[in-house]
Amino acid sequence: MSRRGMMVLGLVLAFAAGTPAASAQDPIHKMGRGLTNVLTGWIELPRQIGDGTRQPNPVTGFGQGLFKGASLTLLRTGMGLFEAVTFPIAYPSGFGSPYAPLEMNDYAWE
Repeated sequence: MSRRGMMVLGLVLAFAAGTPAASAQDPIHKMGRGLTNVLTGWIELPRQIGDGTRQPNPVTGFGQGLFKGASLTLLRTGMGLFEAVTFPIAYPSGFGSPYAPLEMNDYAWE
């Protein structure tokens, strides 16, 4: 392929990546979401602790944030592992999109 053809192909792919159709729920997106959550599930812990310390009583907020963050870290990492292993299998159709996330945001930073 010529240099010009490669540039055109690169531009087409770059523009396609920004369209809503590119973010459709499919097995590859499910696998990527799962692997990302396995690697970044720990973000829930400092995030929830920070949210807890902004409560009216920061001492009890810290404890609540610590408990909630540890729980969500385990949940997000476990769900990420589940999604990474079962990425070719679609969820039942009652969840909307067959590869939609289960009961939480796609990623910890959302």
